[in-house]
Amino acid sequence: SHAAVVARGMGKCAVVGCTALEISHHGRSLKVGDIVVHEGEFITLDGATGRVFLGDLPMVPSEVMRVNNGTLNANAAPVYRAFSRLMTWADGERRLKVRANADTPRDARVARNFGAEGIGLCRTEHMFFEGDRITAMREMIVARDEGGRRRALEKLLPMQRSDFEGIFEAMDGFPVTIRLLDPPLHEFLPHDGKESVILAKTLGIARTELTRIVSALRESNPMLGHRGCRLGIVYPEITEMQARAIFEAAVRVSRRGIEVHPEIMVPLVADASEFRHQRAIIERAADAVMGVMGERVPYLIGTMIELPRAALTADEIAETAEFFSFGTNDLTQTTFGLSRDDSGRFLPHYLEKGLLADDPFQVLDRRGVGKLITWAVRDGCATRPTLKVGICGEHGGDPQSVAFCHDVGLDYVS
Repeated sequence: SHAAVVARGMGKCAVVGCTALEISHHGRSLKVGDIVVHEGEFITLDGATGRVFLGDLPMVPSEVMRVNNGTLNANAAPVYRAFSRLMTWADGERRLKVRANADTPRDARVARNFGAEGIGLCRTEHMFFEGDRITAMREMIVARDEGGRRRALEKLLPMQRSDFEGIFEAMDGFPVTIRLLDPPLHEFLPHDGKESVILAKTLGIARTELTRIVSALRESNPMLGHRGCRLGIVYPEITEMQARAIFEAAVRVSRRGIEVHPEIMVPLVADASEFRHQRAIIERAADAVMGVMGERVPYLIGTMIELPRAALTADEIAETAEFFSFGTNDLTQTTFGLSRDDSGRFLPHYLEKGLLADDPFQVLDRRGVGKLITWAVRDGCATRPTLKVGICGEHGGDPQSVAFCHDVGLDYVS
């Protein structure tokens, strides 16, 4: 789920989707089966396995993380030295490049310390969820016209530019794939309570008007609704602002002697016409920024293949797209017709009954989703032999799925 992905990105240990958990707000306690834990008692989480233990178990800090963040000397860390030797052996044998999914300069630095050869997915919406940023984002969403949206976007631009500068610096010499704004707009807005009152007052609008706007943005199926490139098509000023922030950051960092390779990714494309529309806006922004700043940096514009139709029309999309990155989370959802956030209620029964060998959100489905990827790589590269192809979905971290990525000829996993 996105909750698990975001928690991990924040460096927080999390176990998500505990349907057996009963929480009593009145009793200040939680219950699982016959076990009751009261407020103030300790539990210990293992985020890697999903196990939860009673009590305050002793922790051992990771040698690898301590060496990477500079709090431990490698000479005093035998586990780190063994890890480093193993990774060196792997580097000598592998064909696939390895990138990381990272949304902040801090995440990018951690990834680089682990040997990442670039960022394969930078989710720009994750840059907007805190402090003044969320307020400016909300101002943009509730704006009544283009002028209001542009005023709010001017506040967001320096925030995005600063983050991009930090990420480019951390990835000196390596590519950074930046995905344009993707989630449904309603995810940024409060839906009731005290926060709605504060937001209405901050933005100077009536509470009833804010409620009306939130209601108008609500969708029956947000995953298939007004998100991805559809946002940039209806509100091209959003794409324009993000492109400006990327190119201004790239030129600034380049002037400091840092080698910059931005790759701008248009999400949720279903038809080549959508990609061409967004590409034109990005190119105009590039020409405008680099013309004013008097310096050019190389860049690529590509798309995330996350819809079956995009995979089936890859030859047409590759006429103007310079890279494909397979977003296998959504590609799995749209191919199976499953909601990743809701399938936990019934998928375990499929696995227990042997109807599926693996959870398709954990191990890439070769027979269905894998065929779409294979066809898209084949047809896209037939149109554009220099097409760069990679994967940025969660499957990029699963061993069986990585083996498939190698077999099908992807250039990298992220």
